[in-house]
Amino acid sequence: MAVEIREIKPTKKNLKAFTQFQIDLYQGNSCYVPPLIMDDVATLDPTSNPAFDFCEAKLFMAYKDGEPAGRIAGIINHQVNKSMQEKTARFGFIDFIDDEEVSAALLKAAEDWAKEKGMTKIIGPLGFTDLDHEGMLVEGFDELSTMATIYNYPYYPEHLAKAGYEKESDWVEFLMEVPDAIPDKFNRIAEIVKKKYDLRILKYTDRKKIKAEYGQALFHLINDAYKELYQYSMLTDRQIEHYIKEYLNLLNLDLVTLIVDKDGVLQGVGISMPSMSRALQKSKGKLFPFGWYHLLKGLKGKNDRVDLMLVAVRPEYQNKGINALLFQDLIPQYQKYGFKYAESNPEMESNAKVQSQWGYFNHRQHRRRRSFFKQLSTENS
Repeated sequence: MAVEIREIKPTKKNLKAFTQFQIDLYQGNSCYVPPLIMDDVATLDPTSNPAFDFCEAKLFMAYKDGEPAGRIAGIINHQVNKSMQEKTARFGFIDFIDDEEVSAALLKAAEDWAKEKGMTKIIGPLGFTDLDHEGMLVEGFDELSTMATIYNYPYYPEHLAKAGYEKESDWVEFLMEVPDAIPDKFNRIAEIVKKKYDLRILKYTDRKKIKAEYGQALFHLINDAYKELYQYSMLTDRQIEHYIKEYLNLLNLDLVTLIVDKDGVLQGVGISMPSMSRALQKSKGKLFPFGWYHLLKGLKGKNDRVDLMLVAVRPEYQNKGINALLFQDLIPQYQKYGFKYAESNPEMESNAKVQSQWGYFNHRQHRRRRSFFKQLSTENS
């Protein structure tokens, strides 16, 4: 039978089915880490996700022989397009069976929608903003994925190439061994930086207090630190309030390090979390009936791996050794919790200065992911 493409209206029922397709496709894969269905549903729901204040999206599913065979989201981030003076669409949330007819039909649906909207280029996989998953895996298919990244089968990038997509940008990821002691050079640099710039490490034990005193400042710092990065979408006040409410309550504050100056102004932050990969696998994307237990165990129980979720440093302090302060505080915390390995999560392949810091640890690059692009302006609609 021919492939059938259906537009998916963003009802709760439809969004659950849209998300469940991916989980079913990877059933039994030991490296795949499912999302929490409720989180992806909220991200794709225009009534829940404040990114829809400046984004629009269209969801499609492919069916073959009457059975679900693939999915894709077409996204336009008008904020980024305006700041970059582009007419670029994104595709994301893409999954498909190993069938080129299916993948080609899905991509064409997103491309046609983008052209109808006047876009001249499409890139992806990307989400609405940088806090969504981005980048298609092209190396490291036999590595356990993380909560913050996309996992996909090796045939995905092959299908994109056959559909006329080319490399846009790459991210690389590293796995580090947690050392038995803070590297001497890190300690020396940290002490020099603290004295030279009058900086100090700030820790909290009360979530309400950190949210009240630095919740807004933390996300404004992220905007300042990341504004020049690839396709970065500046977080709005509504998004910041949303993320403060949704995510800061989940953090283990031992693994959150703030760097402030003499006036208490936030200049750097490092946020880590125990790896939730195995817990999410056991939950199968659901909180109930028993998913909550596995997730709580992942947060509180024994774990040998920690994810470096976020490091942000004010631009005027970048490349001045402030990262040494973060790791001077975090490495003893990693040792305290028994972490043996740390995941860097994605970094732009061109960011040599960030990657050079991993040279102080036993490490290996274990994954690479890619965004792809296709020009639309000269194609027939």
